[in-house]
Amino acid sequence: MPEDRIWTSALATAAFLKQQKPGGSAFVLGEAGILTALHDAGYVMTETNPDYVVVGETRNYSFDAITKAIRLINNGARFISTNPDATGPSPDGVLPATGAINALITKVTGKEPYIVGKPNPMMFRSAMNKIGAHSHNTGMIGDRMDTDIVAGMEAGLHTVLVMTGIADQAEIEKFPFRPVEVLGSVAELLD
Repeated sequence: MPEDRIWTSALATAAFLKQQKPGGSAFVLGEAGILTALHDAGYVMTETNPDYVVVGETRNYSFDAITKAIRLINNGARFISTNPDATGPSPDGVLPATGAINALITKVTGKEPYIVGKPNPMMFRSAMNKIGAHSHNTGMIGDRMDTDIVAGMEAGLHTVLVMTGIADQAEIEKFPFRPVEVLGSVAELLD
């Protein structure tokens, strides 16, 4: 699949912020994906009076950066997050993910983030608009029933659950809905 046909929560977040406040500024807890997307959208990264605090996926959170984010939000920066996933997969078991950091910041500030990525249907609309696609020929590939598959289903997309992340058969059985397809990994899509 060509790279320009893939739409991530980082790209959706950058597009949303560019629409909300062109040329704005952000303090970011995240890695290269969100930083690059925001930079490409014309955003300035700053620790001084940013318009937004943006929390994205990273394995390098620091107590100092989280404290800075909390103080900036308390001083008026708007709280944005790329996704609500509390956990992520690793070979040794689950890891805390973006949603866990969101919860920590919310507990201290009393402010909930606006989640731009899945399961927000805006992410799907912006992706389909970008590539000129329609729901009848667009798919959602993900590893979580609670965000990926439910969001894709509610958006009317072909849903594919890959078993290389959080979900297993027991997880699938917890939900009253099902993905259209279940694959061992994304690699099976290339066959």
